[in-house]
Amino acid sequence: MPTGQIRKALSGFYYVYDNGVLVQTRARGVFRNRGQSPLVGDQVSYTVEGENDGVVTEIHPRKNELVRPPIANVDQALLVFSAIEPDFNEHLLDRFLTVIEGYGIEPIIIITKMDLLTDEQRLKVEQQASYYERIGYPVVYTFKGDPSLRAAVTGHLKGNLSVLAGQSGVGKSTMLNTLLPELALKTGEISMALGRGKHTTRHVELIEVEGGLLADTPGFSTFEMEHIEKEELGNCFIEMRDMPCKYRGCLHLKEPGCAVKSAVETQQIAVHRYEHYLQFLQEIMDRKPRY
Repeated sequence: MPTGQIRKALSGFYYVYDNGVLVQTRARGVFRNRGQSPLVGDQVSYTVEGENDGVVTEIHPRKNELVRPPIANVDQALLVFSAIEPDFNEHLLDRFLTVIEGYGIEPIIIITKMDLLTDEQRLKVEQQASYYERIGYPVVYTFKGDPSLRAAVTGHLKGNLSVLAGQSGVGKSTMLNTLLPELALKTGEISMALGRGKHTTRHVELIEVEGGLLADTPGFSTFEMEHIEKEELGNCFIEMRDMPCKYRGCLHLKEPGCAVKSAVETQQIAVHRYEHYLQFLQEIMDRKPRY
């Protein structure tokens, strides 16, 4: 039975890429009965019916799945944050990083609109971002009209299935236009009254670019932590992940021998990261039980 990857989902059809050919398929009714639905990015088995039509018969195991945009088997996320308008937001960045890590997705931090900053503002943003570089995250700075943007970003795309994420108005659509100019996504002026941008929603499709696959959607603007349990949260903060705490499953609150709290006191771990960890932990602990 042939296998391939769903590259596009539109109007109930799934377009499966198999050895250079895109096969139009529908999903078997059994998936609906199971409460399943094929997603863009899925590896699937299918049967051929007609010259270029088929039926998806099996969805192979996923390593992860996102709800918005609905994509499976994502390797990395380009987290787009603006330096200004809206201002660089460490709390929101930490939320995005935590959720992305919880899915097992590699984050790339991209900071846009650096050209709009004064020298003093630029120094502050670079100092804030330097911590994330120090703990191991790639950081890319972008300037309007900078011809090196495509090269700086596409170097991370090869061999990966990537998505974009970030607040509205930070330049996600502009970045997609730069990476995939053939798409010509509409980029709206920022709404100064709301501090939000405007963009149009599209179907999800994976486009080949620089040896990788990129979802042609500006992605999502809010992240929930429904998939992360309190015992797992520390693993989503990479500088806490391998800390030799005295007790297995340490929540880094008031436990004796907590290496994380010691690292915060010695500034090995940034205070703002630990404070955000505590906020997210409380959010998870306040969550209503799921049955």
